Amino acid sequence: MKKSVLKWLAALGGACLGVAIAHPRLARSADHLDAPATQADHTADINDVYTWMDQGNAIFAMTVFPAADTSAKFSDAIQYVFHTNSMSAYGAATSSSLDIICTFDTVQKISCWAGDEYATGNASAQIVQSKDTKMKIYAGLRKDPFFFNLEGFKDVTYIVADAGLTPTDFNDAGCPQLSAGTAGALRQQLNQQTDGGAAVDFFKDLKTLAIVISIEKSLVTKGGPIVSVWGSTNKKS
Repeated sequence: MKKSVLKWLAALGGACLGVAIAHPRLARSADHLDAPATQADHTADINDVYTWMDQGNAIFAMTVFPAADTSAKFSDAIQYVFHTNSMSAYGAATSSSLDIICTFDTVQKISCWAGDEYATGNASAQIVQSKDTKMKIYAGLRKDPFFFNLEGFKDVTYIVADAGLTPTDFNDAGCPQLSAGTAGALRQQLNQQTDGGAAVDFFKDLKTLAIVISIEKSLVTKGGPIVSVWGSTNKKS
């Protein structure tokens, strides 16, 4: 099966990450239950995209299906994709791109392609790998790894609303230009509950479906050591 012969309709695009793949940094983005187009199909709803380095391998992780229970399954009608672009330096033009494309069948057998790399099998029972072991895959139900202080976040939205901002108070990226006092209050509130107690992770008892891929770094850095990553779910038309 080749990517070129599949007909897909994009359902959701995740956030974009820029990562210096030569260094062991973690990059992540979060989005839970925010996309109206995926409310009727949580199998297409991306929670988070994570990337980090493990020696000579790049690790890409995508979680979908917010608040999944033990019956949750990946869809056999959805294509789960990590899009990567590599470049020589920050701000430079993309020199090379590689999409890591994964699909599932009705019994949850995963199949993933990354250029010439291909792997398939039951990735929740054991690690599935490509023939030359340059790509390894896990896919299954996991505890949601993202920490989110919901009560603190709600309080932050009230502080911003009470700041009385006007359109001129936002920069070109749409971010509010806050006074030092307001910015300090936001940082403090994000680290505590409304009553001043320690921050509580809203996701600590929630689970999600996760796809985790380890791939040899050289496969995603053909255009240079700086790699941007974003995730998407795409539904058959």
